[in-house]
Amino acid sequence: MQPLLVIGNKNYSSWSLRPWLLLKAFGVPFEERRLALGSEEFRREIARFSPSGRVPVLHHQGRVIWDSLAIVEYANEVFLDGRGWPTDLDARALARSASAEMHSGFTDLRTQLPMNCGRDPSTGVYRWDANAQRDIDRVQQLWRELRGRAGSGEFLCGAFGIVDAMFAPVAVRFRGYGVALDDTARAYCDAVEALPAMREWREGAAEESERLAKYDNVGQ
Repeated sequence: MQPLLVIGNKNYSSWSLRPWLLLKAFGVPFEERRLALGSEEFRREIARFSPSGRVPVLHHQGRVIWDSLAIVEYANEVFLDGRGWPTDLDARALARSASAEMHSGFTDLRTQLPMNCGRDPSTGVYRWDANAQRDIDRVQQLWRELRGRAGSGEFLCGAFGIVDAMFAPVAVRFRGYGVALDDTARAYCDAVEALPAMREWREGAAEESERLAKYDNVGQ
C-alpha cells in the first residue's frame, strides 16, 4: 500500500513542500491528500490525520510520522536506502547540521518573508529588517560552504538530497521577494526551480483557488 502524505496549500505550506519534493524527486509513489490551511475542512479533518494538528504528516503501514524532518528521515530509511544523505561522512555531517539549522532557526526570515509561490517581485519593492537580512546572509553562507565541498553537481552536496528539500522553500522565498543573491545562491536557486518535481509543485500551486491574506498581503 502506498504511503499517504497529507499536506497544506502548495502556495503557502513550506513545511509540506519539503517531504513532498523529496518523495517526488526520488520517484517514490505516494498518495497525496491536501487540506487547505485555515479552511473548515482542515479544522474538521486534521485531527484524524495528525496528532500534532499540523501538516505535513505521513501515514505508512500503520505508522504515523509527523514533522517534515522526521518524514524525510523516515523516507530516507524506508524508501531511499540512505540515498537522501551524502555517502561521505564529513559531507553528511555538514548536510545534517545545515538541515537541522534550517528546521529550527531562521525565524525572522520565515516570519517576514513567508513562502508564497504566487508572489511576483516585480509588483513592488519589499523591505525586511536587519534580523531577516542576517538570516538571509547566513543561508547564503551555508550554501557557499556546502557547494564549496560538493565538487560536481548542481545541488548543495552535488546530487539532490534531503538538505536540498529542506532549503527548497527558501529558494522560493528568495525568488518571490527579489532577494539579492550571490552567484552561488543564484545558481542554486535556479537548479531547485528547474527540478521537474519543483515545477510540478508550482503547477499545483497555480491551480489553487484559496488565498490567505497573511501571505498575499505581505509587502503590499
